[in-house]
Amino acid sequence: MTLDSVDLVPLVLLGAVAGLDVVSFPQAMISRPVAAATLAGALMGNPVRGLIAGAMLELFALETLPFGASRYPEWGSASVVGGALFVAQPPGTAGALTVAVCAALITASAGTWTMVWHRRLIARWAAGMRGELTSGSGAAVVQLQMRGLVSDAVRAALLTSAGLALFAPLERWILAHWTFDDVASRAVLVILAGMVAGGAIWKIVHGTKGIAWFLASGVAIGVALLLVTGS
Repeated sequence: MTLDSVDLVPLVLLGAVAGLDVVSFPQAMISRPVAAATLAGALMGNPVRGLIAGAMLELFALETLPFGASRYPEWGSASVVGGALFVAQPPGTAGALTVAVCAALITASAGTWTMVWHRRLIARWAAGMRGELTSGSGAAVVQLQMRGLVSDAVRAALLTSAGLALFAPLERWILAHWTFDDVASRAVLVILAGMVAGGAIWKIVHGTKGIAWFLASGVAIGVALLLVTGS
């Protein structure tokens, strides 16, 4: 199933909800790549392939620590784009996962600036309502909150639409000229994602006593399970 043959409205709406979930509402983990990409895959009829794309993006997203007003990638809408792009290609297409993940990473990076723009927009709205807000007007608070929610959903929907519109034809062109073996390209992607995730985990837990042994044991168990299931 290609993106040209499906109704893009559900994907854009999912991107809006996932982008809204990043900060504004409801913060129910819908925006996590493994969730958003799987849902995108489900809308296109293949949640398993969406899950694969989401799992890869989740490894990159582990590096993000969304604290306070810090700048960070917008993974919700970007994961919808990545999951949809991967599912849009037939199984076994060389480079499909690599291109979809790269497209999602670029979209997530662009999403950073859309969130900065959104925060500045809300700040301007709040400044214009300073008198009502400082007087304790409940109606002003509700109005500002609703403005923020609706504008954030529109922001995420536009980001999703732009990502799909830009990368769907670009993906087809790149894959038509792709020369690397699918196994090799996936191996490189997995290694890079694993390095990012490993660095993120180490950054968080490196001060924990005995953590090196825990990590080594986890890697050993993972490799053993991989060998057992693959045999």
